[in-house]
Amino acid sequence: MTAPRKRITLTFDNGPTEDITPAVLATLRRFGVRSTFFVLGQNITSEAARKLIEQAADEGHWVGNHTYTHSVPLGQLEGDDVPYLEIGRTQELIGAISHPSKFFRPFGGDGSLGRHLLSPQAFEFLRQARYTCVLWNSVPRDWENPDGWVEIALAQARALEWALIVLHDYDTGAMCHLESFLSTALEEGFEFAQEFPPDCVPMERGIVKHPMNAFIALPTDGLQEKAP
Repeated sequence: MTAPRKRITLTFDNGPTEDITPAVLATLRRFGVRSTFFVLGQNITSEAARKLIEQAADEGHWVGNHTYTHSVPLGQLEGDDVPYLEIGRTQELIGAISHPSKFFRPFGGDGSLGRHLLSPQAFEFLRQARYTCVLWNSVPRDWENPDGWVEIALAQARALEWALIVLHDYDTGAMCHLESFLSTALEEGFEFAQEFPPDCVPMERGIVKHPMNAFIALPTDGLQEKAP
């Protein structure tokens, strides 16, 4: 029996970026790969940015929510209005092109997982509004290693049965190497999927699928007031 092929799911955070996202979309189109773009609310307020995420959706990509400001992890913020300002406001801007599952990815700060990801209020907001929380298991840190991330991503993917990789469609120069990554991964026999590894989806449409305590701040954790 042939062993199942290892899988990669590509996601792109922090966009869209008018100078970068179109090239990313073109590269994905050439390779027939569909992904998810986790956008920032502050980046989709212009008509040009709106057209970019509409194009992504039209080409079969999913559009998810990655907070409005991407400034401080939600688990480090207090205030009853923070979940709406960071999550709800972004979702309103995404509007009708949102996936029905309302994908949300919290801001990790440096790509790490931990209790800094969500405050109790943010968790309740996601649960009550029936969001799907999407985490990750592969962060090649393309923002700090724009010319070397490809080998890091491949090494991480080789160590996993199903890698959910976080990349960024903004101007660091890293996306110049996206074609190289895709071609090498395909040559090595990886299969690209759009769906997410179940282990990376602890909440689906408001239903907790895996324990989330490790991602929710405790009252004793250091919180700070959200700047007005």
